[in-house]
Amino acid sequence: MNINSIFKKPAIPGEYLKIIESLFPAKGPTLQTIAKYAEALGIGEDYQKHLAVKESSKERSDLLVNFQNNLDLLIQKTWVEKREEERKSNLQDDVLPFINLILEGDFRGALETFGAILAELAYLFFGHQSGKDDFTEYTFRIDAQMGLFWQYGSQIGKLEEMYKNVHLEEEIFWALLLLGICYLTNF
Repeated sequence: MNINSIFKKPAIPGEYLKIIESLFPAKGPTLQTIAKYAEALGIGEDYQKHLAVKESSKERSDLLVNFQNNLDLLIQKTWVEKREEERKSNLQDDVLPFINLILEGDFRGALETFGAILAELAYLFFGHQSGKDDFTEYTFRIDAQMGLFWQYGSQIGKLEEMYKNVHLEEEIFWALLLLGICYLTNF
């Protein structure tokens, strides 16, 4: 028996694996499974509050402004090598078109764009580690909620491919977007 196998703990605790699996089941996520994921991320109350507001309301507009401001601050405060400063600038340039997709009601397009934004943000935060197969496990070792968020982030851009044979309502796409928006607004 290898001594490493004795002491090696599962990278992602079982209760979190169940939460992860519940967000992206084969038949597609539901508002209930997304709400449970929001609770696990620690943003349940904020998520529920914003899920209930109307599309063209001041509350939705305020949320998107706060999200944009906080994301901009996160990007600006991220330290990178000089040769990667352009990545930061490009990521900042991607945020406004993403928000415009939301304002236009193109939640499917916004999810795909958000997946790319989160991949770049992960790179700015974690460098090359973000591209490794064990990235989610790595973030779980830092913090369980962070691990849940980056697991969500790694899947969000693949939604169209994952559910190409499943019809998902627009409200599901908005709910999935809202998970990441609320998390990053409160980060």
